[in-house]
Amino acid sequence: MVTNIRKSVFIFFILLSFSLKATAPSWHSLTIIEVAPVEPYKKLIYAIGMVETAHDTLAFNPIEDARGIFQIRPIRLIDYNRRTRSNFTRQDLFKYEVSEKIFLYFASQIGPNNLELIARKWNGSGHLTNGYWDRIKQYL
Repeated sequence: MVTNIRKSVFIFFILLSFSLKATAPSWHSLTIIEVAPVEPYKKLIYAIGMVETAHDTLAFNPIEDARGIFQIRPIRLIDYNRRTRSNFTRQDLFKYEVSEKIFLYFASQIGPNNLELIARKWNGSGHLTNGYWDRIKQYL
């Protein structure tokens, strides 16, 4: 009789363990939220585009041979191509995407925490960039 009770208890626990495992799994859902990209240079890009050319992607300055929305000079294009092993031409500077890519490369060398330094270096060097920075600030 004791063995029958033991067998019954044993079978009961086996069946109980199977029934516990047979429960539906808990569902955890994953929610993916689309967030806006971080664009630390967005306002500066707008401001420089306004000051340089009023956002004219086809702008050309024959005195400096500067082209495109950001008025990129040949020496900067050569420097960019050398550093990045790119092969952009002067004609490519009239394409917004190319000009922006070149600008962002040089801006990222300084970092997003000093927009004034980025703007001044983009324009040139020295005290002559004071007026340029003042014009840029109007659009930031």
